Amino acid sequence: MKLALYSAQKYERAAFSAHCPSNVHISYFEAPLNAHSAPSCQGFDAVCVFVNDCLDTHTIDTLAQQGIGLILLRCAGFNNVDLAAAKLHGVKVARVPAYSPEAVAEHCIALMLTLSRKTHKAYNRVREDNFDLNGLLGFNLHQKTVGLIGCGKIGSALVRILNGFGAKVLVCDPASPHGNFELVDQQTLLARSDIISLHCPLNDQTYHIIDEAALCAMKPGVMIINTGRGALLDSKACINALKTGHLGYLGLDVYEQESELFFKDRSEEILQDDVFARLLTFKNVLITGHQGFFTQEALSQIVQTTYLNLEQFAKGEALENEVKA
Repeated sequence: MKLALYSAQKYERAAFSAHCPSNVHISYFEAPLNAHSAPSCQGFDAVCVFVNDCLDTHTIDTLAQQGIGLILLRCAGFNNVDLAAAKLHGVKVARVPAYSPEAVAEHCIALMLTLSRKTHKAYNRVREDNFDLNGLLGFNLHQKTVGLIGCGKIGSALVRILNGFGAKVLVCDPASPHGNFELVDQQTLLARSDIISLHCPLNDQTYHIIDEAALCAMKPGVMIINTGRGALLDSKACINALKTGHLGYLGLDVYEQESELFFKDRSEEILQDDVFARLLTFKNVLITGHQGFFTQEALSQIVQTTYLNLEQFAKGEALENEVKA
């Protein structure tokens, strides 16, 4: 089997090469997969892509013309894949449904604690021999109400951690099983939560689920955490709420236009995204570059599951992690 891996990072090259089966020949492409780069997959059996690769109708048309039979997602989300187009061409799609829910859940807590206790500001102060505590006043997670919109594997892992902090957990997810939380509707969650964390998939129903109306329904000073998908949140609406002070804290590991920014060193470039640049000006906004998944354990699971998906395809077996239209 010949596999083309797109949007390849150095850490992925090392991890995938170290565990590559003897019957698989893997080639790495630093460029993302999209309609422009799709012709480069000629001669391969399968492609492996990540969250910001664009698998739209045009891209999949080209993949099918080049003889690609399998799209391997080395992530859980599949909103960037036109599943109807894949089905039309008989191209199978498989994902990594759960590489490490705890990794993302723990990153949520890191964002919450950094924002609430201002440890990033304290770190910089101490390095400059400034030990003044003024401006660093935080708040406890204990007894705070934390609302989770979506409660799959990551949300469930976060619930367990929040229970340990003694937080009151609300969940809005009709598909969620019972747990150590209170199941509520979205409006109740927005109105009662001190912290809101997003863990739902991105689709037509959840696009900009946090918009101007949702923000207005929240408590003044609320904290929002998004480690899901960037387009769950309307960035411009958040900027307006940050300017008025109604949105008290914002922690992002994802961004709606991140495909033009993340996973590259752009320190020598002029930032062209005015919305992102405005977000960076707020002292109560913390942004990380889609690293919530990035732990040793998660990367190992991504590699193992991706090769499992490829092996099942090569043998003509049913794909246990297949995504269907």
